[in-house]
Amino acid sequence: MFRELIRKKQELPFDECIDILRTEKRGVLSVLGDDDYPYGIPMNHFYNDEDGAVYFHCAKVGHKLDSIKRHDKVSFCVYTQGTHKPGEWALHVESVVVFGRICIIDDMEKIVNITTALGHKFTADDEYIKEEIEKAGKRTLLLKLQIEHLCGKAVTEA
Repeated sequence: MFRELIRKKQELPFDECIDILRTEKRGVLSVLGDDDYPYGIPMNHFYNDEDGAVYFHCAKVGHKLDSIKRHDKVSFCVYTQGTHKPGEWALHVESVVVFGRICIIDDMEKIVNITTALGHKFTADDEYIKEEIEKAGKRTLLLKLQIEHLCGKAVTEA
Protein backbone atom coordinates (compact mmCIF):
# COMPACT_ATOMS: atom_id res chain seq x y z
CA MET A 1 0.00 0.00 0.00
CA PHE A 2 2.80 2.46 0.86
CA ARG A 3 5.61 3.12 -1.59
CA GLU A 4 9.12 1.86 -0.99
CA LEU A 5 11.90 4.42 -0.72
CA ILE A 6 13.69 4.55 -4.07
CA ARG A 7 17.12 5.56 -2.76
CA LYS A 8 17.67 2.71 -0.31
CA LYS A 9 21.17 3.93 0.61
CA GLN A 10 19.63 7.07 2.10
CA GLU A 11 16.97 5.24 4.12
CA LEU A 12 17.10 5.75 7.88
CA PRO A 13 16.60 2.82 10.25
CA PHE A 14 13.30 2.72 12.14
CA ASP A 15 14.94 3.61 15.49
CA GLU A 16 16.52 6.75 14.01
CA CYS A 17 13.14 7.78 12.59
CA ILE A 18 11.55 7.43 16.02
CA ASP A 19 14.40 9.39 17.61
CA ILE A 20 13.80 12.25 15.16
CA LEU A 21 10.09 12.22 16.03
CA ARG A 22 11.00 12.31 19.75
CA THR A 23 13.53 15.11 19.58
CA GLU A 24 12.52 17.50 16.81
CA LYS A 25 10.05 20.13 17.96
CA ARG A 26 8.13 20.89 14.79
CA GLY A 27 6.93 19.41 11.54
CA VAL A 28 4.24 19.89 8.91
CA LEU A 29 0.90 18.11 9.28
CA SER A 30 -0.85 17.66 5.94
CA VAL A 31 -4.57 17.04 5.66
CA LEU A 32 -7.06 16.97 2.81
CA GLY A 33 -8.46 20.48 3.07
CA ASP A 34 -11.31 22.43 1.53
CA ASP A 35 -12.25 21.38 -2.01
CA ASP A 36 -9.73 18.52 -1.68
CA TYR A 37 -6.73 20.85 -1.73
CA PRO A 38 -3.78 19.66 0.37
CA TYR A 39 -3.45 21.75 3.53
CA GLY A 40 -0.09 21.64 5.31
CA ILE A 41 0.26 23.29 8.71
CA PRO A 42 3.44 23.71 10.78
CA MET A 43 2.80 22.00 14.12
CA ASN A 44 4.71 21.14 17.24
CA HIS A 45 4.21 17.55 18.32
CA PHE A 46 4.86 14.90 20.95
CA TYR A 47 5.83 11.32 20.16
CA ASN A 48 4.46 9.06 22.89
CA ASP A 49 6.61 5.99 23.52
CA GLU A 50 3.78 4.35 25.48
CA ASP A 51 1.43 3.96 22.52
CA GLY A 52 3.65 4.78 19.53
CA ALA A 53 1.43 7.68 18.44
CA VAL A 54 2.18 11.30 17.57
CA TYR A 55 0.10 13.92 19.37
CA PHE A 56 -0.73 17.52 18.53
CA HIS A 57 -2.81 20.11 20.34
CA CYS A 58 -5.24 22.39 18.60
CA ALA A 59 -8.20 24.70 19.06
CA LYS A 60 -11.72 23.34 19.00
CA VAL A 61 -12.55 25.02 15.67
CA GLY A 62 -10.74 25.68 12.41
CA HIS A 63 -9.81 24.53 8.93
CA LYS A 64 -7.52 21.72 10.14
CA LEU A 65 -10.16 20.27 12.46
CA ASP A 66 -12.90 20.50 9.82
CA SER A 67 -10.62 18.69 7.37
CA ILE A 68 -9.83 15.91 9.85
CA LYS A 69 -13.53 15.39 10.58
CA ARG A 70 -14.12 14.85 6.85
CA HIS A 71 -11.07 12.68 6.17
CA ASP A 72 -8.88 11.11 8.84
CA LYS A 73 -5.90 10.08 6.68
CA VAL A 74 -2.97 12.46 7.10
CA SER A 75 0.77 12.72 6.69
CA PHE A 76 3.27 14.42 8.97
CA CYS A 77 6.79 15.42 7.92
CA VAL A 78 9.55 16.21 10.40
CA TYR A 79 13.10 17.17 9.49
CA THR A 80 16.26 18.00 11.39
CA GLN A 81 17.98 21.38 11.31
CA GLY A 82 20.84 19.69 9.48
CA THR A 83 24.59 19.73 9.93
CA HIS A 84 27.60 20.81 7.93
CA LYS A 85 30.61 18.55 7.73
CA PRO A 86 33.90 20.44 8.23
CA GLY A 87 34.97 22.11 5.02
CA GLU A 88 31.69 21.43 3.19
CA TRP A 89 28.98 23.89 2.23
CA ALA A 90 26.32 21.20 1.74
CA LEU A 91 23.74 20.71 4.46
CA HIS A 92 23.05 17.14 5.66
CA VAL A 93 19.40 16.75 6.69
CA GLU A 94 17.36 13.81 7.95
CA SER A 95 13.61 13.70 7.45
CA VAL A 96 10.78 11.42 8.51
CA VAL A 97 7.37 11.15 6.89
CA VAL A 98 4.56 9.53 8.87
CA PHE A 99 1.34 8.28 7.31
CA GLY A 100 -1.65 7.35 9.40
CA ARG A 101 -5.08 8.09 10.69
CA ILE A 102 -5.75 10.90 13.08
CA CYS A 103 -8.49 11.16 15.68
CA ILE A 104 -9.76 13.91 17.96
CA ILE A 105 -9.44 13.48 21.71
CA ASP A 106 -11.50 15.64 24.04
CA ASP A 107 -10.46 14.12 27.37
CA MET A 108 -9.15 16.74 29.81
CA GLU A 109 -6.89 14.35 31.72
CA LYS A 110 -5.24 13.18 28.48
CA ILE A 111 -4.98 16.78 27.23
CA VAL A 112 -3.18 17.84 30.42
CA ASN A 113 -0.82 14.85 30.37
CA ILE A 114 0.16 15.14 26.72
CA THR A 115 0.40 18.94 26.59
CA THR A 116 2.56 18.87 29.73
CA ALA A 117 4.91 16.39 28.04
CA LEU A 118 4.88 18.50 24.87
CA GLY A 119 5.65 21.62 26.91
CA HIS A 120 8.74 19.93 28.32
CA LYS A 121 10.18 19.76 24.79
CA PHE A 122 10.37 23.56 24.93
CA THR A 123 10.99 24.45 28.58
CA ALA A 124 11.76 22.92 31.97
CA ASP A 125 9.58 25.59 33.64
CA ASP A 126 6.80 23.47 35.16
CA GLU A 127 4.99 26.49 36.54
CA TYR A 128 4.81 28.15 33.12
CA ILE A 129 3.50 24.94 31.53
CA LYS A 130 0.88 24.55 34.26
CA GLU A 131 -0.30 28.17 33.87
CA GLU A 132 -0.59 27.83 30.08
CA ILE A 133 -2.64 24.65 30.42
CA GLU A 134 -4.90 26.28 33.01
CA LYS A 135 -5.44 29.27 30.68
CA ALA A 136 -6.02 27.38 27.43
CA GLY A 137 -6.85 23.81 28.42
CA LYS A 138 -10.62 24.21 28.16
CA ARG A 139 -10.25 25.51 24.60
CA THR A 140 -7.88 22.71 23.58
CA LEU A 141 -8.27 19.36 21.86
CA LEU A 142 -5.70 16.69 21.21
CA LEU A 143 -5.10 15.07 17.87
CA LYS A 144 -3.72 11.54 17.98
CA LEU A 145 -1.93 10.32 14.87
CA GLN A 146 -1.74 6.54 14.90
CA ILE A 147 1.20 5.61 12.70
CA GLU A 148 0.42 3.19 9.87
CA HIS A 149 3.67 3.72 7.99
CA LEU A 150 6.78 5.82 8.37
CA CYS A 151 9.97 6.24 6.46
CA GLY A 152 13.07 8.31 6.98
CA LYS A 153 15.76 9.55 4.68
CA ALA A 154 19.16 11.23 4.96
CA VAL A 155 19.76 13.81 2.25
CA THR A 156 22.76 15.92 1.34
CA GLU A 157 21.87 19.27 -0.16
CA ALA A 158 24.03 19.51 -3.25
